Amino acid sequence: MPDVPIRQSKKTHNSLTRSKVRYAATDRHSAKRHRACHMARPERSCARVSMLGVFNVFGSLLALFSLFYVLPLVSALWFRDGTFASFATAALGTLTLGLLIRMFTRRYIRELKARDGYLLVVLAWTGMALAASIPLLLHDRELSFTNAYFEVMSGLTTTGATVFVGLDSLPPTINLWRHALNWFGGMGIIVLAVAVLPMLGVGGRQLYRAETPGPMKDSKLTPRITQTAKVLWLVYAGITLACVISLVIAGMPLFDAICHAFATLSLGGFSTHDASVGFFNSPAIEAVLIVFMIISALNFATHFLAVRRLSFEVYSADPEARWVVGLVLTSCVLVALHVWMQGTYDDYLTALRHVTFNLVSIATDCGFTSVDYNNWPVFAPFWMLLLSCVTVSSGSTGGGIKMFRSLILMKQSQREMLLLVHPTAVVPLRVGGHPLPDSISQSVLAFIFLYFTTVAALTFALLISGLDFVSAFSAIIACINNMGPGLNDVGPAGNYAGLTDFQKWVCALAMLAGRIEIFTLLVLFTVQFWRK
Repeated sequence: MPDVPIRQSKKTHNSLTRSKVRYAATDRHSAKRHRACHMARPERSCARVSMLGVFNVFGSLLALFSLFYVLPLVSALWFRDGTFASFATAALGTLTLGLLIRMFTRRYIRELKARDGYLLVVLAWTGMALAASIPLLLHDRELSFTNAYFEVMSGLTTTGATVFVGLDSLPPTINLWRHALNWFGGMGIIVLAVAVLPMLGVGGRQLYRAETPGPMKDSKLTPRITQTAKVLWLVYAGITLACVISLVIAGMPLFDAICHAFATLSLGGFSTHDASVGFFNSPAIEAVLIVFMIISALNFATHFLAVRRLSFEVYSADPEARWVVGLVLTSCVLVALHVWMQGTYDDYLTALRHVTFNLVSIATDCGFTSVDYNNWPVFAPFWMLLLSCVTVSSGSTGGGIKMFRSLILMKQSQREMLLLVHPTAVVPLRVGGHPLPDSISQSVLAFIFLYFTTVAALTFALLISGLDFVSAFSAIIACINNMGPGLNDVGPAGNYAGLTDFQKWVCALAMLAGRIEIFTLLVLFTVQFWRK
């Protein structure tokens, strides 16, 4: 059958013409560089050119990140807490470095490829953490670089593990900066960048695909990836504002409400007090935080659809949302019953209050605490650790394996058992009534394998450094799930300050791997990644 020519509309034709003109110069420069590469050492030279193109975008991201210092600068002027000079110096240094990197690599500007996105994501998270640690080091000259970088990495990855002692007496701006890092990292600095970088002439799709969780990579709320990022951030900011207002109504001071709203929506878990939410001892505040932690554990794309359609039916149609809410609420009721029957609390209602708040916090990878659950019967804290691995939805601000992957793994197991009984049956893999290709289940299996392999390897690294098993295992689970508090030495009654520098770097690596979904980090250590 002969090919039928497709008639383009005038609008489409003009759009394509503009795109060709826009990238014509870039394509010519790229062709010249590639011809120069192949004249001598093609593998090494082309790899160098490719990396310089990535560094150009990284410079843009650093320059963009310097704008985030506006919030602490305004806070320093308002509270007059002696931190203005530190943040002003850090902002100027970050902006200058970003512009210099962009200027010296401007010859290598080009459209990002899939492989470049993974490298850029790792550079962005590690580089921005380095930049964000500067004001902490300038303000407190006795603070070690390891502690500063650990704190900032914990904030950006929304882990909430802290090495700071005396949070109640910290300058307000330092506390606000910690929580702002939680908030910025929650939805992902990279997702924010794809909404801004196109204005700088840099495409953002590869960034978005490299940073977002696996099941969300190909989902689009709007036709353009830039619009998708903007929509997600608008929903994120709107729910944050609602959380601030609700906390103030519940009796929390405004500054604390802003900080805890930042930490709640990002599921970051930082607090302005050493006793965390237990400092307030308020059932009303705990109830507000429970609601918003569960909201943050659900897919923000689902929230957007619910707002656009003005209907809660969207949540009932989301298989992840049903499982997240059902699993968390059932666990609260049964674990509270177990804790009460073991004699930890005198009455069931008290047990239900404390178990519900702390279990929801840990299961959603937020990390707030109100009591020392390390003293509960051993089943309860370990069940909470397990929930932190699987509970949150894809497209949320939480970490871990995610509920979508857990459902796929469960469905795949059911299908395999059915095929054992009926080998010739045709059983498609379905989640929420929708069939999924086998490639997704294979990807999930690979992720689960890498997840537990990473947990085992990093746990052994802490064990060989002298940490006891429960502390080591729970610390790695807490860090790779971006959850925060663990058990024993790193439990809710303590923090990570007692770890050695080596142990802190191992935990920081776990935070980074968990935040960018393991694959993005480990792919950089493969030979195939660096081969042309």
